[in-house]
Amino acid sequence: MCALCTRPAAACICRWIRPVASEVRLLILQHPLEVRNAKGSARLLHLSVAGSTLVAGEVFDPAQLSALLDVEGRQAVLLYPDTPDDRSLGMPTPPPLPSGLLGAPGKLLLVVLDGTWRKSRKMLYRNPLLHALPRLPLSDMPPSRYRIRKAHAPDQLSTLEATCHALGEIDGDHDKFLPLSRAFDDLIDTFVLHQGRL
Repeated sequence: MCALCTRPAAACICRWIRPVASEVRLLILQHPLEVRNAKGSARLLHLSVAGSTLVAGEVFDPAQLSALLDVEGRQAVLLYPDTPDDRSLGMPTPPPLPSGLLGAPGKLLLVVLDGTWRKSRKMLYRNPLLHALPRLPLSDMPPSRYRIRKAHAPDQLSTLEATCHALGEIDGDHDKFLPLSRAFDDLIDTFVLHQGRL
């Protein structure tokens, strides 16, 4: 096993790591079923974005989650679309994004849920502390190039693609994250070439 990417040595993804820095602090909450998924992108994202945190779980201990969200001087924001049907599940309307926050990346903690749409919805539903976070929906997204997983809509991106797009929007510099996006493309190409034996 590779000690860094925690994958079998023959399927190590470390050659695709592209270190990038952002003033935004990144917290990735990963569904447990994604941890060993060879098609997942969160581990590469975590290893590439300086200062990021990756934690696996579906239902988090409130004290642990509160500590993860409570980063001094930063407002936690959930990278997630506004889903009005959440109200039918008993989830409250998320609070609005504080004015001017997106222009201050050094004051932002971006929280990302890593999992399929169904898994991420379950994570959101089962962790009430996430209900209280303002949400950052993505707009004008490029089509996903994540062709090894089936998407239900063209704008459903991988965790890495969505996060790179969000960080580019917040930082005002999409080019900064292009090396990581391109490395991810190369990883996908290699996965397809080897018919998923990565």
